[in-house]
Amino acid sequence: MSQRILITGGAGFLGSHLCDRMIDAGNEVICLDNYFTGRRQNITHLLDHPNFELLRHDIIDPIKLEVDQIYNLACPASPIHYQYNAIKTMKTSVMGAINMLGLARRTKARILQASTSEVYGDPLMHPQKEGYWGHVNPIGIRSCYDEGKRCAETLFMDYKRQNGVDTRIMRIFNTYGPRMNADDGRVVSNFIVQALRGEEITIYGDGSQTRSFCYCDDNIEGMIRLMNSDHPGPINIGNPNEFTMLELAEQIIELTGSLSKISHLPLPQDDPKQRQPDISLAKAELDWEPKTELREGLTSTIAYFEKELSEK
Repeated sequence: MSQRILITGGAGFLGSHLCDRMIDAGNEVICLDNYFTGRRQNITHLLDHPNFELLRHDIIDPIKLEVDQIYNLACPASPIHYQYNAIKTMKTSVMGAINMLGLARRTKARILQASTSEVYGDPLMHPQKEGYWGHVNPIGIRSCYDEGKRCAETLFMDYKRQNGVDTRIMRIFNTYGPRMNADDGRVVSNFIVQALRGEEITIYGDGSQTRSFCYCDDNIEGMIRLMNSDHPGPINIGNPNEFTMLELAEQIIELTGSLSKISHLPLPQDDPKQRQPDISLAKAELDWEPKTELREGLTSTIAYFEKELSEK
């Protein structure tokens, strides 16, 4: 049955892919974005679709809509963007969550919070399970995002307990793919763009720190399954295959055929040394696990950036 679905941050990297999936499934989609990091070009192909509606709006301000489901994805997710205006980032996470939860309460809509592995901070548990409370610096340069998302999770649980709102919490681990911003400061896009331009590939620290990279299609599949499951979360959605930054850089150099050399810069404050999801809960509750190997996902992402850079 067709549903009326609100996607905040719908013109962003992940939001636009979710819009595609929801339209393909025959739903009505309201895409809401303030274009801080979202881009109109990500959803241009949907503008003429009869079931697609685009609203320019900032979720720190209330809005009245009639919807069946809300995917709350609105928030800058890369360090460059979320540190650019730390107070705005915190407002988006906290006030945005309050406004969207209020909308869900009024309309009796189910609402999913796109949370993050950053709630675990620089983890002392490896891999990270959902029951781990994290190791977060509350006053560091990353805390506007880390603590903003942690506060949003608190709000979701309190609205569920106190007001009976039908909530879902998804903790997203590093995700990559087409429609990432070339200048968003995330490691996959950084390395690919530097390699394609023949620039030095900059690794922070010695390159031994690890991340686990989930392709966007796998992420969106997990998100949809969580929304339509009976499990409130939080549930980790990510790829448990772990790679060092050095391994990632070397693989991108190989796949692009680049002559770029690797250079090293000092490690930023509070940069996590390890990041790997335990996805046993997602497997058990959602029958979900990622299907796309890193090499396959990087190949399609590189093709996207080659086209993007050639058009500039």
